[in-house]
Amino acid sequence: MTRPGASFESPKYVPNELLGRLLGRRLNAVVFSMDYVMLWFDGDVGGDDVAGGNVVLNCDVYPVAEHRGQVYAEPDLGYGDALRALIPQEVSSTVEQTGAGIVISFQTGRITIRPAFDELVGPEIAMLSGFADGAWMVWRPGDEPFEDLAGA
Repeated sequence: MTRPGASFESPKYVPNELLGRLLGRRLNAVVFSMDYVMLWFDGDVGGDDVAGGNVVLNCDVYPVAEHRGQVYAEPDLGYGDALRALIPQEVSSTVEQTGAGIVISFQTGRITIRPAFDELVGPEIAMLSGFADGAWMVWRPGDEPFEDLAGA
């Protein structure tokens, strides 16, 4: 039985709404795994993520790092240093749109997730989670802002 007025519809997707909640949060860790990168941001009070209350952007596709005007992709010498150089800067802006992908900007650089078709390694591109209210988002090929990667 359902309550009167209850709805089982998914919340409407609004580009950059959840990603925009990173504004003002510090990047406090970059965690490298065998085949992905996790970016940890200051969490919400009461947040309950496996990363100790941090808000986590799990990147299943390696992001591009830009620091002080120099752009680094994962195989480039200095890639890890460029990502770590953004610690402990605060997020100054975010963009989530077709053609740009996901862009997180800081005072001295930015992180961009905009994979080419041949860089896709699985069904997900990235996942953002760890907010105290339980909000989370998964980006997949074919979904906004990666519509051009449909059929991957």
